[in-house]
Amino acid sequence: MSLHGAAKDSRKSLVYVDGEWHEGNPAIAGPSTHGLWMASTVFDGARYFDGMAPDLEPHCERVILSARLMGLNPCLTGAEIADLAWEGIGHFKTHFPEVSDLYICPMIWGELGFITPEANSTKFVLNIWEAPMPDGTQGFTACSTPFRRPARDMAPTEAKASCLYPNVGRAVAAAQAKGFDTGVMLDPSGNVAEFSYTNLFFAKDNRVITPAPNGTFLNGLTRQRVIALLRGAGVEVVERAVSFLELLDADEIFCTGNYSKVGPCVKLEDRAFAPGPFYTKARELYWEFAKASVRR
Repeated sequence: MSLHGAAKDSRKSLVYVDGEWHEGNPAIAGPSTHGLWMASTVFDGARYFDGMAPDLEPHCERVILSARLMGLNPCLTGAEIADLAWEGIGHFKTHFPEVSDLYICPMIWGELGFITPEANSTKFVLNIWEAPMPDGTQGFTACSTPFRRPARDMAPTEAKASCLYPNVGRAVAAAQAKGFDTGVMLDPSGNVAEFSYTNLFFAKDNRVITPAPNGTFLNGLTRQRVIALLRGAGVEVVERAVSFLELLDADEIFCTGNYSKVGPCVKLEDRAFAPGPFYTKARELYWEFAKASVRR
């Protein structure tokens, strides 16, 4: 494999576009690119760590679904994207053997169009970069935020669409301005949706509770996996509407998401939490699942 020069990113990264692998941050969009101009871009994220890439193919399949929901016509299947990801992981091992933890980000966008993208102008890129896994012990802090998740008739909430993330960024920035790591976002009805960019769980009275998917936030793949693992281990997991006040009265709070998989909330507003037994169980079960997943 020959690596083609490109604008450099501070992270070590490999990018597949138009049949070739590049190192760094190649220039792939122009001012008339629909995905840049009119925000038809979708993406997904998977992880490679400890020689494992759990749920890689479902993440790749979801980016295809997201693209179709945005009116795009992707030219690859989820399985083909997963194969490319394994190819890129192999190249990463060769060119950057010191890097062990990776973020795998397939992206799809429309190249042409005005307002709506021209479906047959759909483009694809696969970006893989170094991203150390959080150790799961430090935890994160959170607070309320004035920014809410949109309803499904307000935004393409069923897709993992880039156009949704400026609102996520506003919520994170507002939380960080108050000295916290992230925010708790409500839905349009005033119920808890999720943390700014991860799904939210809490424990109370010896059971785990999480907001029920209602079209305002993604039903995350790691969320679904952790729910299934906990239920398989005999833990009662309840999906229902949740109020913010319930979180302040919780026994413990944790999150799920692709980047860190399972992480504990150690402070919400002015209340401190210790990583609890349900978080510990969820993390242990997830890592057991990951170790049993496909390796190449």
